[in-house]
Amino acid sequence: MALFFRGIISLLIVVLIIVAVLFVDFAYKTFSLRQRDVATDAIVVLAGGRGRVEEGVRLFRERKGTYLYLIGVDPVVKKRDLFRDREGERLADRVFLENLSRNTLENALYGREIIMRKEVRSIRLITSRYHMKRATLLFRQVLSRDIAIYPHPVDTTNLKERWWDDKGSFRLLFSEFYKYCLFRFFFLFASAELRIPAR
Repeated sequence: MALFFRGIISLLIVVLIIVAVLFVDFAYKTFSLRQRDVATDAIVVLAGGRGRVEEGVRLFRERKGTYLYLIGVDPVVKKRDLFRDREGERLADRVFLENLSRNTLENALYGREIIMRKEVRSIRLITSRYHMKRATLLFRQVLSRDIAIYPHPVDTTNLKERWWDDKGSFRLLFSEFYKYCLFRFFFLFASAELRIPAR
């Protein structure tokens, strides 16, 4: 019996070490993401986090994307609340709101429906830095493989670069790591049904 318990304890230690290594790798890659100066067919913003919509609108006005998709917008919010043409601009007719989705998976699924109404071959995906890896995973799984995705993380005050020294940052990162791992497992079985074929 003692040998059995020692084996269980050893197994748990190994599992904890593996989880710790994967988590540190996740954190490192989260902070390694960099914004790229690239023009895309569409700018896709996952609304709900501070600074995301503002960043998307700024890039759209700078002609970094042909279309601007604001995903996960509150149903009471109108397009004119988030974007209005300035004098001399004619951009508002290329701004689209999606207001049915309430979580990241729904963001990807409902977002796909409106993105694919246009000839989109590349997107710049905007969300908070801590949320970027999970969001990219979900959009990569539901969109056609021939659509390029360029992550564009937005930094927020609730995630510190020295995350190991800040309890809030640690909890936030570990929560994202946990959800990311769950979706990675989920897509081992569901990706073929969710993804649309290449065009």
